[in-house]
Amino acid sequence: MNPKRIPIGISDFKKLIGEDYYYIDKSLFIKDVIHSSSEVLLLPRPRRFGKTLNLSMLRYFFEKGSEDFSGLFKGLAIEKDETFQAFQGKYPVICMTFKDVKHSKWEGCFTGIKAVIRKEFSRHRYLLESNALYPDEKKYIQKILSLELGNYEYEQSLSSLCEYLHRVWQEKTLILIDEYDTPVHAAYTKGYYEQLMEFIRNFLSGGLKDNPHMFRCVMTGILRVAKESVFSGLNNPGVYTLLNKEFSTFFGFTEEEVAQLLNNYDISDRYGDVREWYNGYLFGGEVIYNPWSVLQFAHRKPEFPAPYWVNTADSGMIDRLATRGGRELREEIGLLLEGKTITKPVYDSIVMRDLEKQDDLLWSFLVFSGYLKPAGQSDFEMMELRIPNKEVQVIYRNLVRSWFGEKIESSRLEAVLHALEKGNIEDFEYLLSDIVEKVLSFHDTGGTEPEQFYHAFVLGLLVWLEDKYDIKSNRESGLGRYDAALIPKDRAKNGIILEFKKVNERKKETPEQTLERAMKQIESRKYATELEAAGVKKIMKIAIAFQGKKLWMMHR
Repeated sequence: MNPKRIPIGISDFKKLIGEDYYYIDKSLFIKDVIHSSSEVLLLPRPRRFGKTLNLSMLRYFFEKGSEDFSGLFKGLAIEKDETFQAFQGKYPVICMTFKDVKHSKWEGCFTGIKAVIRKEFSRHRYLLESNALYPDEKKYIQKILSLELGNYEYEQSLSSLCEYLHRVWQEKTLILIDEYDTPVHAAYTKGYYEQLMEFIRNFLSGGLKDNPHMFRCVMTGILRVAKESVFSGLNNPGVYTLLNKEFSTFFGFTEEEVAQLLNNYDISDRYGDVREWYNGYLFGGEVIYNPWSVLQFAHRKPEFPAPYWVNTADSGMIDRLATRGGRELREEIGLLLEGKTITKPVYDSIVMRDLEKQDDLLWSFLVFSGYLKPAGQSDFEMMELRIPNKEVQVIYRNLVRSWFGEKIESSRLEAVLHALEKGNIEDFEYLLSDIVEKVLSFHDTGGTEPEQFYHAFVLGLLVWLEDKYDIKSNRESGLGRYDAALIPKDRAKNGIILEFKKVNERKKETPEQTLERAMKQIESRKYATELEAAGVKKIMKIAIAFQGKKLWMMHR
């Protein structure tokens, strides 16, 4: 048993190491930063994947000052590397985080930005005592500290502080900027995007472009916000997204690291649960687990896994983008919920204002935010995408629930699902027909693949039964693939198989003939095999025939 405490929500490297919390060694990240050919590094990763902790580690490794932090790295991989003696404690450091700058109005956002800048100047308040600075420069620092500067003067604050530190310490400055894009997301959703972009472009350009006083800059965020919108003043920053091999194992946990953690806390027998719920990410081809959820699971040791990461999400932007989509988007999310892949373009940089105009950018946002994973690639842009794990499925199920909730009263939903559970097929047919008649447009049901639409629609309804049933779709069983099956978690209850068929009007087929055709397929292809193998004794076979907005059912 590992006696160390699990660090839940601790992102300060000094606190984590100094207070002897459990730590998965990511210290060779420092070596890769040192040897990078780019002076400015942008490392976008999903939230809660260790970005802040890694930047904190960089600060304590490089920072030159009155305090010696070398002891924090005792026993870590970087201590054994030749770079340790050459670089540890050798550079002044600027460290800013914008993770809490998310306001509803520009005035509040700018006040938050000024507070971040003031906090870092205050950390270097000793500059006021240095003879290396001129009186007007000290006056500038005083105005920053007393929040007396005009708005435009803050644009040069990063550049000025970098220069002052270089002059005082006689070493170039390391700049660390955490969650640079948090204000950008807030500005986009709250309507002050252009005002923020005008400031942040000048702030970053002034501090990072051709800066002779800078040693390195490392920035983190969720997205690579496109160069023309944020980084227009920079000379080719090194951008390494989760699609790149570089830095791929430093954010999130690898399979080996997760296995070791579970073993240390005597829960190796739960590895299957952890893999199913929190695995599934691919960073530069490496299999990566969600560190926030893995640590929560190891700390709580729950009887059943839970969605720890998605429950901390601000999904406002996802809701805003996804709920404006029409039938095609909803069918695609239905396919994802079935465990299938969809092929979409993924762009490695995003101009936020284009999200409203260019629907395809939604998929890039979902990939880089951790809500989808690349499962294959056909060219430099087109990728096969799928939901990474069970935890993230929760987000999409909630979207489906919200779509249905807009159109269907909860009492009607409960009634139709209760009828299905109890095997009251006449009531189920009547209630489902009523929902289809009142809720769906003919455009919804009259497309080129109406069978797929009905399938996705009914699967959306079944989301509400997931606490009682394992919902399966398009799975091989017996001699073919059924459309949908409900395997009860209580094996004494009814198992259910559903098969959908469109009435073939061209062949003048009647609904009754369509139902017989669907039922014959269920039985001849032995779709009940999987349920029987799972120990389900009572199995309802339901055939559903449809023609436009009319539907009929048969059951055995």
